[in-house]
Amino acid sequence: MTYDADVIIIGAGGGGPVAAKELGEKGLKVLLLEAGPWYGHKQWPNPNKEQGAVCDTDPENLSNELLAKHFTNREDDINNYVTGRFRWGQADRKKTPWLRHVPHGGFIWQSAGVGGTTLLYFGNSPRAYPSAVEDAWPISYRELIPYYEKVEATLPVTIAPMTAKEELFFYGAKKAGWPLLKTRNVTSPGYRPQLNAILPIDPNINDPTFTFDGKNLGCTLCGHCINGCHIGPTIKKTAKRSTLVSYIPLALDTGMVAVRPNTFVTKILTEAGEKGLKAVGVRCRNTWTGETGEFKAKTVILAAGAIETPRLWLNSKLPDNPWVGKGLTTHWFDCVSGVFDEQVLLNILGTLDVKSYVGQNSAVRFDYPGVGVIQGLGLSPGLFSSLQFTLSKEYNFLRRPKTEEPWDIKGKIVGQELIELMLDYPRMLSLLIFTDDEVNQKNEITLTSLLKDEHGSIPTINHRPSNKDKQKKDTLATIAADILKNAGAKKIIRSDCAPYLFVHIQSTMRMGYVVDRNCEALQVKRLFITDNSVLYNGLGGPNPTLTTQALSTRTAEKIAEIYFNGT
Repeated sequence: MTYDADVIIIGAGGGGPVAAKELGEKGLKVLLLEAGPWYGHKQWPNPNKEQGAVCDTDPENLSNELLAKHFTNREDDINNYVTGRFRWGQADRKKTPWLRHVPHGGFIWQSAGVGGTTLLYFGNSPRAYPSAVEDAWPISYRELIPYYEKVEATLPVTIAPMTAKEELFFYGAKKAGWPLLKTRNVTSPGYRPQLNAILPIDPNINDPTFTFDGKNLGCTLCGHCINGCHIGPTIKKTAKRSTLVSYIPLALDTGMVAVRPNTFVTKILTEAGEKGLKAVGVRCRNTWTGETGEFKAKTVILAAGAIETPRLWLNSKLPDNPWVGKGLTTHWFDCVSGVFDEQVLLNILGTLDVKSYVGQNSAVRFDYPGVGVIQGLGLSPGLFSSLQFTLSKEYNFLRRPKTEEPWDIKGKIVGQELIELMLDYPRMLSLLIFTDDEVNQKNEITLTSLLKDEHGSIPTINHRPSNKDKQKKDTLATIAADILKNAGAKKIIRSDCAPYLFVHIQSTMRMGYVVDRNCEALQVKRLFITDNSVLYNGLGGPNPTLTTQALSTRTAEKIAEIYFNGT
């Protein structure tokens, strides 16, 4: 058989480029296939209007000028889930987004393109809680630590800077009696700075002559992390370390990695081997022309995400497994905010407002192993209002809080009340909740033959939180309200979000059930998975990207050892 590469990787999001860089450095020829566009590249100067090139291997073609042109701070241009650059859909924004079916309603916050959903993530990069891994996963937490350290050094991951909103959170958490945590391996509740994959602040930022001219090295506290944050003198030194600007350039630097955007994989190709079924390549479709083709490789890596990876397995008719697509965890989301009087803020901060839209979008956190996470939340007003005030099942005026509840407002807010609250936004501190939801086999990604697109049967997402998940979310919301009250908030608002927003989608191809401890498929040799889907559980609540990237680093090492004699 003639091979197009040693390894084909499907998906250039959070995990695929990590594996590509690691394998390329070991001298293996890698073909990285991505369904979406490639922004910031000279071979694709108008990635949303024309096809451009087919494939590229040259790091010199990366263009910071083009990236700055594509990644604007206009919320609708970037984040509109139907037409925005970061939608889940093909490069041509005039075409409809790719469909997913959510019977109970909801919004799946994912992006297609080189960099995947790391294009719009906050950069939050905490480790999993040791208690969520030890005696549960097929590998130990201790085994993960050197891979965590390697990714943290590569990105790099650094302590987030303090602005007014972080100082106010620290004040409230300390006054509420919680300890300050000083470790990355968290075993007990407490608060700490966020660890973010964002370059540190330019040391000249306080110089009176400092200007935000695009030549600055590091974070400039612009508040637009979620819009891609294109600030930096070059692609490789862009502030927010999405894989587009971190692992992709490093992979190209090896001279062994080719990246092919606008290429949607529709089938995993297999054949019988000495030890059973084995992966030998992929069938794919050019999203601009509709042309189909096949590529062959000695090993295939699935890194398409926790929805598309099981979808591709099922559409490829790979062997039946009762856990393929099952066990979905999402870190059931909620938001609690506090409104402050000017005098209170003046006494604590020395200023009359918080201005949560200044600084990194999420720069502090409260960790509670076994329950979940509370994080700081500071966004531009449009994004903030949609997250805080629109995602409840019921309207606030139809469901007033009970006397014993620690919030003044609960539920969806509209009309004049919404206008008045948004006028208070400069004096508001908001906290984001991620619940450590349980693995439940009934929460799943499935297919139905009645719903198809050009790439096969589309995925259906079924998710219902358990009563225990609700209890954990309520516990975290109560703690968040208490921190805000201790900080001096005069009014507390809780979103009480329904399970409508899918942010951290994980665990649908679980290690130990669908893949082994090396992330190789139990039923298909030479097929590996390096995305959020292989995570055994919800990690205890922490953001999943760093753990996925640590596992991707480890998996690349195992692929080289098992099938390529280490090199």
